[in-house]
Amino acid sequence: MNFIIDVFNTILYRPLLNALVIFYQLIPGHDFGVAVILLTILTRLIIYPLMTQSLKSQKTLAGLQPKIQEIQDKYKDDKEKQGKELISLYQKEKINPLGGFLPLLIQFPLLIALYQVFWKGLRPEEMTNLYSFVYQPGVINPSFLGLINLGQASLILAVLAGICQFFQSKEIISQTPQQSKKTDQMSQFSNMFQKQMLYFFPIFTVLILWRLPAAIALYWVTTSLFSVVQQYIFFKPRSEKT
Repeated sequence: MNFIIDVFNTILYRPLLNALVIFYQLIPGHDFGVAVILLTILTRLIIYPLMTQSLKSQKTLAGLQPKIQEIQDKYKDDKEKQGKELISLYQKEKINPLGGFLPLLIQFPLLIALYQVFWKGLRPEEMTNLYSFVYQPGVINPSFLGLINLGQASLILAVLAGICQFFQSKEIISQTPQQSKKTDQMSQFSNMFQKQMLYFFPIFTVLILWRLPAAIALYWVTTSLFSVVQQYIFFKPRSEKT
């Protein structure tokens, strides 16, 4: 367990803490909220290749709909064979029907690390985790635009994060091809999962964030907006062609 904690701190916690302090020091006026936004954008750029691969998987799945429908019609009386053929097709094209939700799941380790940074990282004793080349700022003022204390909970930011999460999930589902009524069990589960997540994730987000430091909610708002913009840009050429 200690080994896992040490790896977590080395790979996620300390780098994020140091990056946050660096941004805080470089920003004119030392606005902590702006530092959080910049740190969020940095983390999104780091996982950008993984998210792009997930979007490619969605796009590929949309293009395979004629083949999927053909298999479903051909083996409509043999569900076992239909399932094997569909799985074979997915494997051949190297796609995952649920791949669109992978970026959401990937965020949780980062969220845990950021929670640690925002919850205890601002304490003076945590400054010992700064790298030798990072200047110790002393006491950090967790203010955003002089209006919100990001070290405390904010129901407004929590609700805003839930709203942004809803639009992010809706954007993902809108780009994910819907199956016809004649579906295999994997497709049925995929469609059901998508519909549930559309409402579950926003509600879950609000319930979690409304008692946590508002810095985490600000991170969630920023990362959701980043995702929506990325998805729009990625799928825009395809939409224009249609």
